[in-house]
Amino acid sequence: MTVKSREQQMADAEEILGDRLHSESFAKGLFFGEYAADRLPAYPPDSGPHEVDVLVHQLIDFCKTSVDPVLIDREAKIPDSVIAGLGKLGVLGACLPRESGGLGLSQTAYCRLLEVLGGHCGSTALFVNAHHSIGPRAVVLFGTKQQQTKWLPKLASGEWISAFALTEPGAGSDAANVQTTATPSADGQSFILNGEKRWITNGGIANVLTVMARTPDASGKGKISAFLVTPDMPGFHVLEQRMDKLGVRGTATGRLAFRDCVVPRENMLGPEGKGLKVALTVLDFGRVTFGASCTGAAKFCVDRAVDHVQRRVQFDEPLARFELVQQKIAAMTAGQFAMEACTYQTAAMIDHGSDDFMLETAMLKVFATETLWTILNDTFQLHGGLAYFTDQPFERMLRDARINTIGEGANDVLRVFSSLVGMRDVGLELEGVLHAVMHPLSRWTNIGRFAGRKLSQLMASPSVPIRHPELDDEATHLGHLIQRFGSEVEWALRTFQKEIVDRQYVLSRLGDTAIDLYASICTLRRMDHLISSRSHHDGDAGNGHSSPGNPLPLATQLMAGRYFLSQSRRKIKRLLTELHDNDDERTTELARKMLPVVAK
Repeated sequence: MTVKSREQQMADAEEILGDRLHSESFAKGLFFGEYAADRLPAYPPDSGPHEVDVLVHQLIDFCKTSVDPVLIDREAKIPDSVIAGLGKLGVLGACLPRESGGLGLSQTAYCRLLEVLGGHCGSTALFVNAHHSIGPRAVVLFGTKQQQTKWLPKLASGEWISAFALTEPGAGSDAANVQTTATPSADGQSFILNGEKRWITNGGIANVLTVMARTPDASGKGKISAFLVTPDMPGFHVLEQRMDKLGVRGTATGRLAFRDCVVPRENMLGPEGKGLKVALTVLDFGRVTFGASCTGAAKFCVDRAVDHVQRRVQFDEPLARFELVQQKIAAMTAGQFAMEACTYQTAAMIDHGSDDFMLETAMLKVFATETLWTILNDTFQLHGGLAYFTDQPFERMLRDARINTIGEGANDVLRVFSSLVGMRDVGLELEGVLHAVMHPLSRWTNIGRFAGRKLSQLMASPSVPIRHPELDDEATHLGHLIQRFGSEVEWALRTFQKEIVDRQYVLSRLGDTAIDLYASICTLRRMDHLISSRSHHDGDAGNGHSSPGNPLPLATQLMAGRYFLSQSRRKIKRLLTELHDNDDERTTELARKMLPVVAK
């Protein structure tokens, strides 16, 4: 990448992310080697208000009696009766305001619902997430009072289905590359949309779509704006209502076209030119519920795998007696525990009213989707040939889960994104210190602030506050890792300076480290919370957020948490060591031999 193109991309990113780059968040503090305890709310209670508990169990019963995941997969369609039933329960308007017909639930409560759906039917979970988390949510956050009054009641009831139309042939993870245009009409009363969208969940069946299109500006490039579009508008075309695909086959993934599609000006959602702010904000909410649906699927897999390996006999022994089987079960149990912890801690951050949770939701999405993929793969392996056949749910679940690491931001893009956003403020501080050193009299405050922070870090690792002494060792280890991570971030910035944006090997390792640190912190906080709630349960009882059956005993949950922390600690140390001892040059050399276009 040339210096000019790099600077242009950075300028575009700064404009797109806007104020969010300047806000403080818990995850950003990690890149400074800090544990910003005041930015992390308490871990949420295991059970919510009584009406939420009732709704969770109603949804469990509804899934058992009315949602047939095998039929949905085979016929590649979610029955109208299922959609109507979800609407009647209130699931399709769960977090929408009560005055608009919704239930007004918290993000934590909504995650409990998505966890149930994710453990039962991947297609139905994705349908609900696409309709609710990234559909009417945009109207709640950015709509005018008139727009909310017009659109939300029918979206909340499920009478209308929504879709979010961002992706195009040239715009996927590169969301800023939207080419669909929105040209003002001569009288200024409407916009004329032209372009195509593809891979839009619910796109071919939606009654209301949030569409991203480029409106003209002084630069000539245009700025992306958001519009509320309905299928009855002239020029709206469904090219494919249900694109045939590998998994989540029940969802209607559509291909759309806008050919001189006339959209009234009052249907613009949010300020003109701020469409990507709308998109990125609602995707944050969608990524949290991604974590919840993945948690539900992981719990299902662990339950089935534990049962199978104790019943299946080979070589005159139950599979459960073999160490490699035990290794998989331990890792699956720990991964499930950490995934749930990360999901609900992030949901609590949203419910708490945190100003910025962009990095945390991106980290959760990467962690949850990749952990589920590993759990599914291990479940498949433990079931052997049995899992390969369609009378078992695992081949369907494997197909359904494959999209998770791609949709709502490809994971490799998100881990690099997390690194760059997290490192930005560290880089600005180092740049400020460099300038201060060159002009010490006028910028002595910068030097003093930096020196004070570095001195405190040299004296001690950041404190990771916990309430229970039995977790002291885990908290201390985590503090040391956070300190080392902050030092390595500074090393990377000093070493590569502005070229860091192109050093994806380095960014990926730092991103993965930050993700595992965040997951470990959430896991430790969940363990601390469980020990605190011990007095509310008799003996060894434990609790989980939406487990329909008996949750794991408290001692087992704590053991799972400790195992995850231990495994994560080893992974983080390996990642940070590989910043300095790696095969990056050989990797590039071999890749370029295979990719002559790179050498041009």
